[in-house]
Amino acid sequence: MPGVVAFGREICADLALAETREWWLTNGLGGYAAGTVPGTLSRRYHGLLIAPVHAPLGRMLLVAKADASLRLGNQTWPLFSNRWASGAVAPRGHVHLQSFRLDGRMPVWHYAIGGVLLEQRIWMDYGLNATRVAFRLLAAPDGEQPELDLCLMVDCRDHHQVTAWPTLTAEVNADGSHLRVNVAGETVHAQVNAGAWRESINWIENFHLARERERGLEDRDTHLKVAEVTVPLEVEAWAGLTLAYSTAPGSGIVQSQEAFIRRERGLLAAAETIMGPLPGWISQLVLAADSFVFARPVAGQPEGESIIAGYPWFGDWGRDTMIALPGLTLATGRQDTARRILETFAQFVDQGMLPNVFPGRGETAEYNTADAALWYIEAWRAYVAASGDLASLRKHFGVLEQIIQGYRDGTRYAIGLDDDGLVHCGEPGVQVTWMDARIGDWVVTPRIGKPVEINALWYNALCVMREFARRIGGSPSVYEALSGRTRQGFQRFCRSDGQGLYDVLDGPDESGGNDARIRPNQVLAVSLTHSPLESVQQQQVVTICSRELLTSFGLRSLAASEHNYRGQYHGDVMARDSAYHQGPVWGWLLGHFVLAEFRLKRDVALAKRRLEAIQNHLADAGLGSISEIFEGDAPHRPRGAPLQAWSVASVLEAWWRIHAESGKPHNTNANG
Repeated sequence: MPGVVAFGREICADLALAETREWWLTNGLGGYAAGTVPGTLSRRYHGLLIAPVHAPLGRMLLVAKADASLRLGNQTWPLFSNRWASGAVAPRGHVHLQSFRLDGRMPVWHYAIGGVLLEQRIWMDYGLNATRVAFRLLAAPDGEQPELDLCLMVDCRDHHQVTAWPTLTAEVNADGSHLRVNVAGETVHAQVNAGAWRESINWIENFHLARERERGLEDRDTHLKVAEVTVPLEVEAWAGLTLAYSTAPGSGIVQSQEAFIRRERGLLAAAETIMGPLPGWISQLVLAADSFVFARPVAGQPEGESIIAGYPWFGDWGRDTMIALPGLTLATGRQDTARRILETFAQFVDQGMLPNVFPGRGETAEYNTADAALWYIEAWRAYVAASGDLASLRKHFGVLEQIIQGYRDGTRYAIGLDDDGLVHCGEPGVQVTWMDARIGDWVVTPRIGKPVEINALWYNALCVMREFARRIGGSPSVYEALSGRTRQGFQRFCRSDGQGLYDVLDGPDESGGNDARIRPNQVLAVSLTHSPLESVQQQQVVTICSRELLTSFGLRSLAASEHNYRGQYHGDVMARDSAYHQGPVWGWLLGHFVLAEFRLKRDVALAKRRLEAIQNHLADAGLGSISEIFEGDAPHRPRGAPLQAWSVASVLEAWWRIHAESGKPHNTNANG
């Protein structure tokens, strides 16, 4: 297993440093568990069991904590820490933490107290709403018999909320080593391999959520303590706690851990069949990729799958899913998963559009996106190129044709083809590109008109459809004609001063028509498989993005030289959302820049060096994964969601494609 994330006492015993590092686990159903290295709760989303109680993504926090204390004779040492609203930190169990590491995705703690050495591990059962918390005694003083005291805290609330006031009631049934807790109609099972549960009901109030305070949100939480248990420890034997929603799992701690490790090894083996031997940090990202894929059964397709855009607060978004699909599935040897995702979303194409977002509890999908459907066609291109699956392409080619027809003839939100061969989109009060921040009625970056990346995607889609038509024996003529018009019209984006491309053409009069602000969207006109630009124009784009936008972690969303650039990202919702696309670095754009530069230089060593810059970040924020955004100003602190699908996917896709294409001849043909 990759050994990329590991800390000693220099991090573990420093609460301020340790709290910024979070472990996250998922179960393939949309459920998750998460926490900080020292065991404090710093987000409303931290807990040992967050399950999709209201399918498919109505997630509820069910188990908050299972605090452990080591007992040796008459002495007890807490192995956990808590921050309180008063400002106090008590207890301070992190001072006993000797080391922390990830074994694959499994967090592992080692505690040292006197002569006692103790290991703790946490993992989730794949395909079940179950979390395991296991301990193994590594050493103990001669003649001593250490024990663990476990204190279980539960809740039953939406994971986006906090329990501001203790209103829940719990029915607790303790039967030896098995505990059943019913909270607000939901049942949680807690099973230990030895020991007897003791009912102990008490509300624990005023947990301080430091990360929520930073985000300008409610920062106090309350959880219900329901029971305690004392578990005996034996050297080199696993003692553990199983937490499960609704139904208790049948397997024991040892079998469950072996299954978890075996599955992760299988994921790595599959990826190596595609990309060959992998450096440890890429292997870590292969495992991170799996965290975002989850089951989304739909009518007629019980094995439907999708991609969660990011943890903890996102669900599955059409745009994010299609951008992330090649890196998360094809680069990692999971072609069947890619096909199931594409087939799942095929059922939701409407008026030539793909949904932007699926609300968590299965409400009606929202279609306010001008690019998701175009990314869908690109995802099909990547899938067919990797798999050669023409049968699935033939089956769904009509769906892809609907997308082209919708954009050509016009669809929602003024999306349609203009006389110059370019696609216009957008209406006042609606955000339809990926730069979609909105505060009340204020759309921060409206980009009404002809956005550069929408038209790069449109041209790419037409070229893909031309090739698809040929491969399945159809006529490519309509796509050849449309792509020719678009390629010619795309020249309007090229600035006369040679400084790359306009971001938006033909905007409303009050915006000045053509938007010349330097943004990263232009890089897609080079990174996508089919570019409408000549090689010299591609070079201009790469040069301006490199000079004005490139950082170690991705591209800034706006050049620092622009007057409305925001280099910091913090504060309340208004402060953060107004800055969201005005300077912060977006991780998903790193892969696209690398591919754009590689397209021109074919320099494998340079491309890999660009990507390798991200590896140190894997030991920060969401451990083993890549954050959504970073501040535009150095040192580019990670912000936003600590785990973001397209951030991970873009790096994996770039690594995969560079590995696959490094031996091919240099080709920057504008017609693809």
